[in-house]
Amino acid sequence: MSINSIFQFLVPKDKKFFPLFEQAAQNLVVLAETLHEAVNVPKEEREAYFRKIEELENIIEDIAHKTNLELSRNFITPFDREDIHALISAIDDVADYLYGAASRMRLYQVEKITKSIRKMTEITLESCQLIQMAVADLKDMKNLKGIAEACKRINKLENKSDNVFDKAVADIFENETDAKNIIKYKEVLAALESASDKCKGVANVLESVTVKYS
Repeated sequence: MSINSIFQFLVPKDKKFFPLFEQAAQNLVVLAETLHEAVNVPKEEREAYFRKIEELENIIEDIAHKTNLELSRNFITPFDREDIHALISAIDDVADYLYGAASRMRLYQVEKITKSIRKMTEITLESCQLIQMAVADLKDMKNLKGIAEACKRINKLENKSDNVFDKAVADIFENETDAKNIIKYKEVLAALESASDKCKGVANVLESVTVKYS
């Protein structure tokens, strides 16, 4: 039995942090699903989705606050304190940028949703689903291979999102003549690309944790 295995055996089962991670990841998936649904409905129907996204972002932010509060109260934690803080902060960052994309569509009154925007919300949704799977496997540290595989797939999706973003921006500058529309679409696409980057940030934290316990 390794030293890490002995340590895990001796440390009491966590009843505070993992439930918070799971709640954050679950709400993140719902947020990503709601955004993907929002870009696939007519403009007049989007407002209800945008309101739901705002509510979900607030919920995740509150979970992040509760997690950091628990860190200040508890001496014993399931893994390194800095990794706990980094993980919940990274999940919160993804939610922030997804909300940012929705907020820009809402504030700028984006009429037409492009195929690139739909594709990027689809990619981010898949990344968020992988985050949820990896966070669930993190609970007992028994499926480190599964976490590593999820992180690998998230990294591939981030590269895919970058490619969609680059082609979409190039297409905007080539074909869009209205300067206002150029700004609108570029802002929305940039927020979605950043959300994908933040998903990779979550994967980086998860990989760091699994390396320490492998």
